Amino acid sequence: MKTIGYAAQSQDSALAPFHFERRDLRPNDVAMEILYCGVCHSDLHTARGDWGGTVYPCVPGHEIIGRVTAVGPQVRRFKEGDLAAVGCMVDSCRTCDQCQRGEEQFCREGLFGTYGGRDRVTGDNNYGGYAKHIVVREEFVLTLPQGLDPAKAAPLLCAGITTYSPLKTWGVKAGSRVGVVGLGGLGHMAVKLAVAMGADVTVMSRSADKEADARELGAQHFLNTSDSAEMMAHAMGFDLIIDTVPVQHDLMPYVPLLDVDGTLCLVGQLGPAPDLNTAPLVLKRKRIAGSLIGGIPETQEMLDFCAEKGVLPDVEMIRMDQINDAFERMEKSDVRYRFVIDMSSLGEA
Repeated sequence: MKTIGYAAQSQDSALAPFHFERRDLRPNDVAMEILYCGVCHSDLHTARGDWGGTVYPCVPGHEIIGRVTAVGPQVRRFKEGDLAAVGCMVDSCRTCDQCQRGEEQFCREGLFGTYGGRDRVTGDNNYGGYAKHIVVREEFVLTLPQGLDPAKAAPLLCAGITTYSPLKTWGVKAGSRVGVVGLGGLGHMAVKLAVAMGADVTVMSRSADKEADARELGAQHFLNTSDSAEMMAHAMGFDLIIDTVPVQHDLMPYVPLLDVDGTLCLVGQLGPAPDLNTAPLVLKRKRIAGSLIGGIPETQEMLDFCAEKGVLPDVEMIRMDQINDAFERMEKSDVRYRFVIDMSSLGEA
């Protein structure tokens, strides 16, 4: 299938129109016309080679909402015309213990990313959602529930599941005390989801001017982390803190805020962390943990939950030819809180 997208040809090049071919349908494949694609910080980092290992040309995009245009003969859950979604992965071994548990993100062979990696069958470069069309095996295509606005739902496929998964893993429920560090694409979804679960939610930030935004998103409290007296007053006050900050930073100021058995979960930063003092972890059975995305069953559960509770990200719609400007604005945190590309603009571009 011939199609068009926007690709980076090298780590120094801007994204530009790129003609390529999607594979022919295999028996268990779903073909989709992409309607909307969210813009994730991972897209920027991968396109620019910040993490190493990027395969060029690179067509980013792993927050995809589309309409089914064709299905293979073995497909049973989708038909032409259905709205569907694709997230951060498009394949796995499907046989290891993690895949059998529905946690394909931890596949023993490694997950096969929507972009930036290789097709498990052919070894060809995977191209992502900054494009007109995509072909994905049925097991990795998600149903878009009724009630979710397809123009706003795309960021749920990454920002949504990245924050939903730790909330579920650590058993957040009505009355749970949840802190959220950082109020960007991930942070604002963590706030909305935790509030929808009935948690008592506090946004933590060094910037006091974030308080109005935090409360607008539904947080009941705001903690200025640059105020030492406020920090001391909240000691032992949280069951779970989700840290969404994407750059290296000191984790230790948050550890005293955790209650016994509390967890500081990192979902933003990848790479080395400053030195840790393990004493409070040992003495109060606290933990510092990490979390990736969720598996396919949990991602579908998250979409269904968001439809039931009316949870959607706050988005700014852009045209495809505005993507390079959007990348620059993302680096300055100049977006509230996620860009979404209207893929109908790709034809215009």
